[in-house]
Amino acid sequence: MRITQKYSHLNGEEYLLVHHNELYQEIVDTIQRIDAETFMTKESKEKTMLGRMLYSPIDLNKAFNIEFNQIGWHESRYRYYITTEQRFLPELITLPYAEQKQFLIDHGIQEPISSFKQTDFVKEQIALEVQFGKYAFVAFDLFVKHLLFYSGGMINLGIEVLPTKKMQSQMSSGVAYYEGEVYNVLRHGRNNPPVPLLILGIEP
Repeated sequence: MRITQKYSHLNGEEYLLVHHNELYQEIVDTIQRIDAETFMTKESKEKTMLGRMLYSPIDLNKAFNIEFNQIGWHESRYRYYITTEQRFLPELITLPYAEQKQFLIDHGIQEPISSFKQTDFVKEQIALEVQFGKYAFVAFDLFVKHLLFYSGGMINLGIEVLPTKKMQSQMSSGVAYYEGEVYNVLRHGRNNPPVPLLILGIEP
């Protein structure tokens, strides 16, 4: 596969080029090793595409997992405690997980709620999500997950890899695509979400 489009949000690509140029090339090389044509294995059951062979999101995800895991990119989880008291957040998010519960108890929260978020691949404080899912999953990645990892000091940059519209047209309906998701980011303004991102559009 190949990267045909890219959008750098809050200097995301520039950060990679300056601080992690070799890692950036590693990502590009890994994407190029995936032969998408071998994953056109899903027979459509949708009325508008009945019987047509489509790219399989499940099989594509498995291929990306294998390739990235082999070169040291692995799943990461960020654990944290939840509060709806905004005045506690600035201090809470700077604390290690082990100290957050007691902090909330000391401030009158009797039963603090523990939670976590998981991201597919992290290496050298760079988070990478390869997304062939529905629109809602990508919005969650861009506006919640990457931001949470970033504000928690787990990453310095979030990367989202998406099919372009050209590729998405050969997948099941409802799959998110690069152009649509970049548009959504642009609509929110230049500084939202407040985390450096690099969004890559890929296709066969």
